[in-house]
Amino acid sequence: MLAVVFFNGRLIAMEKGTLVFQSDFGVTDSYAAIMKGVARSVSRDIDIFDIRHNIRHFDIREGARSLAQNVQYWPKGTVFVSVVDPGVGTSRKSVVLKTKSGHYIVSPDNGSLSIVAETLGIEAVREIDENVNRRPDTQRSSTFHGRDVYSFTGARLAAGIISYEEVGPLRKPEVVALPPISKPEFRDNAIFAILTGTDTFGNVGTNVNLEFFSKLNVGDYSGDVDVIVKREEEVIYQSVLPFVRTFGDVPLGKPMVIHGSAPPYNIGLSINQASFADKHNIETGEGWTIELRKGGNE
Repeated sequence: MLAVVFFNGRLIAMEKGTLVFQSDFGVTDSYAAIMKGVARSVSRDIDIFDIRHNIRHFDIREGARSLAQNVQYWPKGTVFVSVVDPGVGTSRKSVVLKTKSGHYIVSPDNGSLSIVAETLGIEAVREIDENVNRRPDTQRSSTFHGRDVYSFTGARLAAGIISYEEVGPLRKPEVVALPPISKPEFRDNAIFAILTGTDTFGNVGTNVNLEFFSKLNVGDYSGDVDVIVKREEEVIYQSVLPFVRTFGDVPLGKPMVIHGSAPPYNIGLSINQASFADKHNIETGEGWTIELRKGGNE
């Protein structure tokens, strides 16, 4: 989409910038809308979109996964504002990551950027100079950098008001890493792994990708899987489920083992047109594990 601007007394058509938001703010309060209001106040010549605002509160790892899942599908030059910031106002840094794919991500450097940086590569990292790139008269505010720093800076960058070089000083081309999570293990003809999250449909994700899952020799969407989900040592769910290609391969309301829609195609648990997580009281996080065996194995 084109925007028409004045430059040296002439009307010039320019490609409109794109600004994309995600946060853990939810939609029952006005925080997400305020950020977009700030962006629109900076420039009306940018397109504004949302990834999501329902990331679990303070869940930096989920925010990191969300960025990695989404950034690659947007055009080169898109600017993202990602605000999952439990350390707002502390010594954590505010940065803009430029990926090797040509995308820009405005975010606290608290681990939120780690997965997308690994996936798309780091072209550069600049620390935001808040003496320049901060809403005027907000220096006493320390708890809403999404409004005062990130949305303001992201909109200025997307609109071309500032260049990437004007964001602030260069830092080392690295971002804060997330604490490592345990990798899946294969032993005694079984996979032992963890649950990594749920989505709005109640699908339950794991850290088992399709290549690792193939160790079970279940077959190409043709076999069954013994599934045990535990919270610590307590068995929360146990059943034998079919491994299928798509939701409609099982009857309405029936469960399945299925993989995600994008590489590395992680394995998950789903119900056709219902929430697996809700029906079986499945949560994720510390202490939630899964065991997978080929159906019929002792």
